[in-house]
Amino acid sequence: MTEAVGRKGIALLSSTTSTWKAWLVLARASNLPTVWSNCLAAGALGGGIETGRWAVVTLSASLIYVGGMVLNDAFDAEFDRQFRRERPIPSGKVPEQRVWQVGWSLILAGFIGLAVQGWVTAVLAGLLTASVILYDAVHKRVTLSPVLMAACRWFLFLTVASIGERGVTGEAVWAALALAAWIVGLSYIARRESRRGPMAYWPLAFLAVPAVLAVLVHGDDPGKAVILGAVSMGIWTVWSLGHTLGRSQPHFGRTVSGLLAGICLVDLLAVSPDPAGMALYAGLFVLSLLSQRFVPAT
Repeated sequence: MTEAVGRKGIALLSSTTSTWKAWLVLARASNLPTVWSNCLAAGALGGGIETGRWAVVTLSASLIYVGGMVLNDAFDAEFDRQFRRERPIPSGKVPEQRVWQVGWSLILAGFIGLAVQGWVTAVLAGLLTASVILYDAVHKRVTLSPVLMAACRWFLFLTVASIGERGVTGEAVWAALALAAWIVGLSYIARRESRRGPMAYWPLAFLAVPAVLAVLVHGDDPGKAVILGAVSMGIWTVWSLGHTLGRSQPHFGRTVSGLLAGICLVDLLAVSPDPAGMALYAGLFVLSLLSQRFVPAT
């Protein structure tokens, strides 16, 4: 009797753990440190945000991100049933109807948390939310889906910057542009996971935009932080692309995962913080990489 109860308890625990893991996979939770990094950089370039308010804004942005990723699987359910049966919905680990409910609820909660910060923020948060939903709905059917993905991060950055003491500054706009370019480059590679045919290399040029813009924005004397950030980003970009370029069997997933974590380096380069600040962005970068060991980034 005791042994039977023990086995039942272990089975229940295993089932619960599997369900939680499925939700983490749906949410692409390993990418959340990059959202926090975006919020840190955007807040700094917007003139600074009081700590408590920044925490609320970051939580709201995280809810929109997670909600968007959850809805992504809901919209892709039919595709996944044909080509990615290991995903949580087609594998039966989570019910599709619940995925729709959770996704919409998280996005709504995140939007409200941002909208109450002010009318400018509310407008930008609306554009952010619309971009996320539009991307989820059409990204499998349109060629310019990497641009839609970039728009999501673009509006996220500007939304958070608008809450700062100085609002959406020129520096924030340049940083958002650099971030968007990075997203276009990595999103193009991500599309290759589910598409056949030769790979064009010109979109990879977008990955160089953050470093180029950082040098241009900081003028003739970029400083050690910018130089170190640009070099670090260059090394990491080459290492990540090494999993795909020149390989007889390219591993697009590893390349995309590496470049996703590299978003933290894009933010570091945009802000060029003091040593303590650099350690914070580097910590988020490492946290993203470590999280990917447990939850896939794509």
